Amino acid sequence: MAKIYTKTGDYGITATIEGKRVKKTSELIELYGSLDELNSFLGFAAESLCRSDMQDLLKQIYSIQRGLFTMGSHLISGSKESLGFQAISQLEELIDALNAQLPVLKKFILPGGGENSSRLHLARSVCRRAERAAFRLIEAHKSRSVEFIAIYLNRLGDWLFTAARFCAFNENIEEITV
Repeated sequence: MAKIYTKTGDYGITATIEGKRVKKTSELIELYGSLDELNSFLGFAAESLCRSDMQDLLKQIYSIQRGLFTMGSHLISGSKESLGFQAISQLEELIDALNAQLPVLKKFILPGGGENSSRLHLARSVCRRAERAAFRLIEAHKSRSVEFIAIYLNRLGDWLFTAARFCAFNENIEEITV
């Protein structure tokens, strides 16, 4: 790529990997952009975890980021190739492992709980927005090819919530309950 700018997007149109021209306001581009935004917020969370003793959690974030990048690539290329529902099962296993180390949650909690936890809660809210974008794309185009992404994002939101709680617990920061 000789230049990063092409000027082709100046009129609200962008191209998929296959060269198909689509509006930047389309459900497809909304989901693609939401996945990119989520990936950036996970990177933001990872930066503070780099300085912590929670390196296993950091490795999980890097793995999730790679998966989100792959999902975005499949989405924008129009690939019908399944990314595999085993990724959802893996997230469930990670959630269960983290949750087993936490006190039972008996009340709602407010987002916060220290810098690491707060960054993960922020990523969780972006994840939920991306999930809604996935379901809008499914509804608008009767597309089942995005179903994996929607389900994965639903589970990822649960992982982010649990990971945020784990950070607060690990750092001995009290969660604020409602």
